[in-house]
Amino acid sequence: MKSFYLFLSLLLLPLMSLAQSSQETPNFIIIYCDDLGYGDLGVFGNPTIRTPNLDQMAAEGQKWTQFYVADPVCTPSRAALMTGRYPIRTGMTSKKRAVLFPDSKYGLEQKEITIAEVLKQKDYATTAIGKWHLGHLPEFLPTSQGFDSYFGIPYSNDMDGRNDASSTYHEKKADPAWMANIDNYNVPLMEDEKVVERPADQRTITKRYTQRAVDYIKDHTDAPFFIYLAHSLPHIPLFASEEFLGKSKRGIYGDVLEEIDAGIGQILQTLKDEGLDENTIVMFSSDNGPWLSFDTHGGSAGPLRAGKGTTFEGGQRVPTIFWGPGHIQPGIVDDMGSTLDILPTFAALTGTDIPNDRKMDGFDLSPVLLKGEKSPRDHFFYWAFGELHAARSGSWKLHIQQRAPIHYGKKVILKAPELYHLEYDISEKHDVMEEHPEIVKELQSLIEKHIKDTEGSTPDRLEARID
Repeated sequence: MKSFYLFLSLLLLPLMSLAQSSQETPNFIIIYCDDLGYGDLGVFGNPTIRTPNLDQMAAEGQKWTQFYVADPVCTPSRAALMTGRYPIRTGMTSKKRAVLFPDSKYGLEQKEITIAEVLKQKDYATTAIGKWHLGHLPEFLPTSQGFDSYFGIPYSNDMDGRNDASSTYHEKKADPAWMANIDNYNVPLMEDEKVVERPADQRTITKRYTQRAVDYIKDHTDAPFFIYLAHSLPHIPLFASEEFLGKSKRGIYGDVLEEIDAGIGQILQTLKDEGLDENTIVMFSSDNGPWLSFDTHGGSAGPLRAGKGTTFEGGQRVPTIFWGPGHIQPGIVDDMGSTLDILPTFAALTGTDIPNDRKMDGFDLSPVLLKGEKSPRDHFFYWAFGELHAARSGSWKLHIQQRAPIHYGKKVILKAPELYHLEYDISEKHDVMEEHPEIVKELQSLIEKHIKDTEGSTPDRLEARID
């Protein structure tokens, strides 16, 4: 009789496991860096910056080599990640102002649906840690956008500068070991809607962000959670704690990244210690490419052309890793993906609904993550400063206008469209427009349809300033 029950239990075990897994949803952690370049991690080819934890994440998970953000600067990029919509649709992009500032009147409107709000359908615990940059007034903070709690800075870490901080930084940017004075940046550190420290001590801010994430994991072992950890760095000014300062061959920029990497190691170890690693998906990426105008204090786009603020590949193709031992099919993914795809992907993984009353721009990447299937994304539109600059379909990319590759505020009017085959020419060095007029025509038609599709979008919310 015992043998019969043993046989029966072994027979039913796979069905029991399947039933159990269908009732459970994974935890999610998004780790988002600021101004991190495509060539800044060891696993993406950097020879001197040590990132062993991210390298291990890529080895155990998926490394995406053609992953895009929806805009090459902070605010619109983050809006697209949170909503799954191009920022032109949410009003979070502007021809006059690139990002939100401390004197901005608006932010991401509450009518927009964030990842956190989608996951609330399944009662996820949600927290935002780090840089927000989608509005600093109470009605635009994370706690008004689906997050239960918030700890971080409301905008970029170089804002609220004083003592001529900007000029000083430009004078010192060639010194790879120099670290700024925290008192020159009067940026606030917030707990929910309250300022708890000003100026924020940015020398310890990476360590404190990490500890917040670790504590949150330990406090939420019995229910699904979503952590959005958006590091303030390596956006300038660069700061590192005493433990990491002066330790990298790459100077302070390397110190910063090696501290972020060490924190990621702590987070992954906490998941393992708490028995949550098999049911947690961790995504790592960057909000845009490197800020090249800051010399050794800026990052590297590796083989890609240009960086932050441009719609060349170096501005919007970012290093991206997905890790989750119980879910992610390991491998290197060379198909297209985008931060626009995260909201619908998380919705698919949790059985939640995405908004059906508005235009969405993301694709469900879960078949790629779970089974290694081909990505459903076969096109991408490169928006910047409230204008469409380029479009990609398959391997082909057509530029119709551009910004200066270093000082991104300066617009460059192209004399004619430029066409690149990104699989053959990752660095966008060889314009082949004259050789392929039929491809140019196809992409121009795609662009026209997309621009028409975005007509009637929310008005610019970045330009308005507080009176």
